[in-house]
Amino acid sequence: MNALIRHHLHSLRQSGVRFASAPFAALANMVVIGVVLALPLGMYLLVSNVQSLASSIPTEPQISVFLTPGAAKTDVAALENRLRAVEHVRSVRFVSREAALASLKRSPGMADVISTLRENPLPDAYVVTLGEGSAAAAERLESELKGVPGIAHVQVDSAWVRRIDALLSLGRSAVILLSALLSLALVAVTFNTIRLQILTQREEIEVSKLIGATDAYVRRPFFYWGGLLGASGGLCALLLVFLAQVLLNRNLSEFGNLYGVELRLQFLPVADAALFLAFAALLGWVGTYLSVSRHLSKIQPR
Repeated sequence: MNALIRHHLHSLRQSGVRFASAPFAALANMVVIGVVLALPLGMYLLVSNVQSLASSIPTEPQISVFLTPGAAKTDVAALENRLRAVEHVRSVRFVSREAALASLKRSPGMADVISTLRENPLPDAYVVTLGEGSAAAAERLESELKGVPGIAHVQVDSAWVRRIDALLSLGRSAVILLSALLSLALVAVTFNTIRLQILTQREEIEVSKLIGATDAYVRRPFFYWGGLLGASGGLCALLLVFLAQVLLNRNLSEFGNLYGVELRLQFLPVADAALFLAFAALLGWVGTYLSVSRHLSKIQPR
């Protein structure tokens, strides 16, 4: 058992020595793997930030009911009673045209525009909020309210939430597909790199087998080398995505200031970054396993 542990430590140390003995080749492999992994990682980070932003927005279906100018008070009162009696309705809020105009004035850049208006062009309105999961009820209520006396227009305000969910689902599917394809590319890069290492050490492997080394003994250093290669490539990918995030956050900050909002991409949590490094190391190990299984059996002591 002690000999096995010592050989594991020796194999790991030997992999580090190989990296140090050929720094330019190792750096080139790291950059290639890093670029391969950076694209799906960057897409995942973008989708995660958009999903986080979308989750902070209320998703209860809302209906804006705009009243006709000069609508009769009896029609307005009957409309409010009708809205409150509808199933799934959580709240009914009246927004006067004066309150709507005051709210619009507080929007960045709108105060000067509104000051040029001779009169208030906004109508009175009711904002109806339904319970979560009542999208079908919102659409049904929208169709029922069209043509009711005193109503000029009916609009479902939360329809865009479903569109965002559909886009996020599409983005997640694209990330999974791209990750699968580029993972195969990483395995291929590792496969070829290990093949070259095996050919370089062919004579050393033959001597080791001649004096009784088992296949497991000979393979072990290559497995550590492949895992270390994948992990270092994953670290390079994290660094590339972090630098891209810093550059994008500068532009997003300037863009958000124009609209009075704070826009900023959040990086991966530490646990997710560690899981990504472990996945990159696993891909390197898989490429090594395939390469070693194919080429090492062809080397026999003479």
